[in-house]
Amino acid sequence: FKNGQSLDLFGPGRHTLSTKNIPLLCKLVNLPFGSKTPFTAEVWYVNKTIKRDLKWGTRSPIPLLDEKLGYSVNVRAYGRWGIRVHDSRSFITQLVGTQKHANSEIIEQYFIGEIIQNLTDALSNYFISQGISILQANAKLNELSQLTAKAIKMEFDRFGIEVINFNVERINIPEEDMREIQLA
Repeated sequence: FKNGQSLDLFGPGRHTLSTKNIPLLCKLVNLPFGSKTPFTAEVWYVNKTIKRDLKWGTRSPIPLLDEKLGYSVNVRAYGRWGIRVHDSRSFITQLVGTQKHANSEIIEQYFIGEIIQNLTDALSNYFISQGISILQANAKLNELSQLTAKAIKMEFDRFGIEVINFNVERINIPEEDMREIQLA
């Protein structure tokens, strides 16, 4: 990268970068700039290995209308996901941007937000369209996983990331809400 532009992309392997600078001439050119070159460039390294077994979960309960019960029920959801960077240029320009350092934790938190948003939509639409109760959610985890994976795919692709696996492992109702349901 130079001046915010992606100039080149190196594939796997070893590479030698040369600046084609002439040492004596560089000293003269850099003299007015305090011996530091005004011509800088950045090299970013992107790990393209698959990261599996990433965890996601709802921080707070999601209120969902359960038509069978006739009122809103709070649910929490948890699962795992796996990703890999498939387009380094898109990943760097779209996601990392002007940050000095980007680590997997920052990136994961962004995408967990996307997962939760799309999961909430998938859950709401699924239970209403299927006419089943949220109490039956754990019997439908494979379908809910597939629906959510399909929903998040486009957002991940936009940033050069491929979703390798996505699973909703558990949906539960907080204890106090479950007591209310049982008393009703």
